Amino acid sequence: MSNIVLAQAAETAANINPGLAAIGYGVGAVGPGIGVGLIWASVINGTARQPEAQGQLMGIAWISFVLVEVLALIGLVVYFLASAA
Repeated sequence: MSNIVLAQAAETAANINPGLAAIGYGVGAVGPGIGVGLIWASVINGTARQPEAQGQLMGIAWISFVLVEVLALIGLVVYFLASAA
């Protein structure tokens, strides 16, 4: 009997309102947006201080940018999974 109750609870827990999923993704996208801004602001600041280090800074910035954007894309995938359920 308890297995039936647990199955029903799991089924109702999987149903997330698509509107709530959109709000969750919107809140989750704020972090990567701030992160990208901080990355490029640091590159501009570092290049202004030491122009000869621009190549190294750009390499680090692109790698950091990709890592931050992957987090945003994972959030987008989770949004589609949550809204499709």
